[in-house]
Amino acid sequence: MTCLILMALVLAAGIVWYENRVQELQVSQTGNDFIKWVDFNASKEAMKKACLLDIESYESEVHLDWITLLAYAAVRGGGEFNEKSVKYIEEAAKQLSEKETTEEALREKYQHFSYYHEAYSAVLGGMLGEYEIKDDSGSYQKKYGLKAYSPIAAGFAYQDYDDFGVGRDFGYKRQHLGHDMMGLVGTPIIAVESGYVEALGWNRYGGWRIGIRSFDKKRYYYYAHLRQNRPYAEGLKEGDYVTAGDVIGYMGHTGYSDKENVNNIKTVHLHVGLQLIFDESQKDGNNEIWVDFYQLAGFLSAHRCEVERNEVSKEWDRKYDMKDPAVPAEEN
Repeated sequence: MTCLILMALVLAAGIVWYENRVQELQVSQTGNDFIKWVDFNASKEAMKKACLLDIESYESEVHLDWITLLAYAAVRGGGEFNEKSVKYIEEAAKQLSEKETTEEALREKYQHFSYYHEAYSAVLGGMLGEYEIKDDSGSYQKKYGLKAYSPIAAGFAYQDYDDFGVGRDFGYKRQHLGHDMMGLVGTPIIAVESGYVEALGWNRYGGWRIGIRSFDKKRYYYYAHLRQNRPYAEGLKEGDYVTAGDVIGYMGHTGYSDKENVNNIKTVHLHVGLQLIFDESQKDGNNEIWVDFYQLAGFLSAHRCEVERNEVSKEWDRKYDMKDPAVPAEEN
């Protein structure tokens, strides 16, 4: 009898969750409201495949949008990514390339395609596009491709694992809403995407931290536990524009203290978080949307910015300057 009651309760809870989830999906498609929650489950393998297809088709008659490909894979997989996801991406690429379907047709055919496309656009919207990069001769070369970077500079070792949602208890019991990348004190920390410094300073949980908002205001990158005494790139301040690949700070283990500049974190690491913002009411409070950065970190690990050290200032800086059209012209 007890087992039957328990099964009934589990089934009821599942039905409620499903109905709420469908309501969220449907609301997001009507345009009358904004998305309230995002489960970003795209695997690094799926992102790599979709990204390559997008880049390879850039000057083709049919340019394959990687977000469209990923949204299709999500729809076919019921929001989950597994060993079939790359095949779904290839399937969509073939149909789109051969003009057997269009993005508009996919929106009409699949009930939740629009939701996934909007959600994944919010996560990945600033990562692929046109840019210019300076080469060894000092000239800028126009490129199209991945213009987002791993938050850890090239040449610096780190370790990580998927720790999103793990419990934390300093201050109060809560979930870990970021991704930890363990390394050495002083490891240069890189801006994943171009944006502006929205927050900079001490936080009792994150220690010395930086908050960078994307220019479309959809993404907020949170870099925490930076180095004691010299946490930031020299001269960095709130309101500054940064370009993807810029050195913004240095790894440390500050935080878990009401007193500034204290190393109370046991393990040296970078905490990097990615918050999605569809409406400003979601920026702070109970409606925040944080996504798991683990797969994104794995995807971006193949694109790490090269840096070099200034032996006079002891500061690290990017080796090759980049011009990103997303950055206002006077700052490029």
